[in-house]
Amino acid sequence: MMLNRRTALAAGTALATTGLMGGAARAQTVTLRSADIHPEGYPTVAAVQFMGELIKERTGGRLEVQVFPSGQLGGEKDTIEQTRFGVIDMNRINFAPFNNLIPETQILSLPFLFRSEDHMHQVIDGEIGEEIAAAFEPHDLVVLAFYDSGARSFYNARHPIQTLDDMKGLKIRVQQSDLFIAMIQALGANATPIPFGEVYSALQTGVVDGAENNWPSYDSVKHYEVAKFYSQTEHSMSPEALVMSKASYDRLTPEDQAIVKAAAKESVPKMRELWVAREKEARARAEAGGAVANPVDKAPFIAAMEPVYAQFVTDAKLQDLVQRIRAMA
Repeated sequence: MMLNRRTALAAGTALATTGLMGGAARAQTVTLRSADIHPEGYPTVAAVQFMGELIKERTGGRLEVQVFPSGQLGGEKDTIEQTRFGVIDMNRINFAPFNNLIPETQILSLPFLFRSEDHMHQVIDGEIGEEIAAAFEPHDLVVLAFYDSGARSFYNARHPIQTLDDMKGLKIRVQQSDLFIAMIQALGANATPIPFGEVYSALQTGVVDGAENNWPSYDSVKHYEVAKFYSQTEHSMSPEALVMSKASYDRLTPEDQAIVKAAAKESVPKMRELWVAREKEARARAEAGGAVANPVDKAPFIAAMEPVYAQFVTDAKLQDLVQRIRAMA
């Protein structure tokens, strides 16, 4: 849903109560709307709710956050536009849908870039993370926090994926990202970009043979019921961003901006704690529901990514970023 910018900004202004502007209206409660495609109880949803509790407490109830889970406000691609225009105040989004808008996000979405989750945390919690966050600002977005999305792996309804040959001919759902489409093609499969909420029925009806995601997502929407072969390629550990509309952020006082940013930062360890627990629970539930997990020799898959890196790491700045990430201990 592409919005007329003038109409969207007007709607966003109406949604963000004028109580932010001072005078007697300061006592009014301003509700910041936050979108997430994941269901109630998912670690990212719970982390933003935790952040909201801190914000409400520290502003004496002047600001609060209402999270709309399960894609109630739309798919990720649509809600990015709405957030940029100020119709939605906050949004938790995987890096992949930002890839075509913000080149720097492509780097952290590159397959097999991170050696481990600890390596990924080291990158996004430091100087490189700050550089990536700054790249969102020209697009009317303020990064409040980076969250985890675990290790993404392939799953399908036809057979275990153990070699590159097992990928050939499979129709794999991917996020709406040129980078992810190129990754699937490089592995010999056919990429089908469709919204997350449509994946179950697509698997069920054979529109796609498989998809790729982490254990919590695989479990939360019960994809194991229609695609039981979960092959642990762990090809992506791309982080997720909790962003705020710059229009909404700029309407806050400097004091409230600091409160929101501090609460968002404090929500990160909470999210990671919830994630670790959820990942273990999700795998156990999925396997109890019939999922069959198998390890994968990653070396051939990594080698197949050379043309993907050549296609997307095209200038000196991005090449330097990849080198710096790989050089981190």
